[in-house]
Amino acid sequence: MKLIKVLFIAAGLTLTANAANAQQKIGHVNSDDIFASMSEVKTVTSTIDNLTKTKQAEIEKLITEYQTRLKAAQDKEKTLSEANKEAVTKELMAAQTELQTLGKKIEDARGQAAKEVSAKQTELFTPVQQKIQNAISAVAKERNLSYVFDTSSAQGANNLLYTDGSEDITPAVKTKLGATATATKPAAKTK
Repeated sequence: MKLIKVLFIAAGLTLTANAANAQQKIGHVNSDDIFASMSEVKTVTSTIDNLTKTKQAEIEKLITEYQTRLKAAQDKEKTLSEANKEAVTKELMAAQTELQTLGKKIEDARGQAAKEVSAKQTELFTPVQQKIQNAISAVAKERNLSYVFDTSSAQGANNLLYTDGSEDITPAVKTKLGATATATKPAAKTK
């Protein structure tokens, strides 16, 4: 008798769990498409591009200075004769030290520029990414979705195995963000 009660309770729990799982709704979103359609992204990208160009121009100026000094040292070396050997040698050694210092300055400028561009990207893109995440969460809650998978190619290994029957909330998220509509490719169905 106890065994039958245990079996009925186990069967009841299994059926309840299955019914609860069957009611969970799943949706998908293409965050790449949303990201590309936002005007803020275009502004941020333009700002990052301008910063990169500015830093590159600064580095190119240092490189030009390096090349000018190197050529001057090479030209000075050509004037080396027995009469002025000692004076020219000292000048060449000083020029070599200057060139090494300038070379290090160029490398430091490159490293600093990379850090500054990376920091600016983080500073400007993080709020946009958070805004997108908040909109995805809001739309998912509005539609009572339990899970939302991202079908974007930025995910590397696509984390969605099968989309048939799931709800694509990309257009709703774009609408919530006020982003421009762009043509989207449907997610590939796999088994």
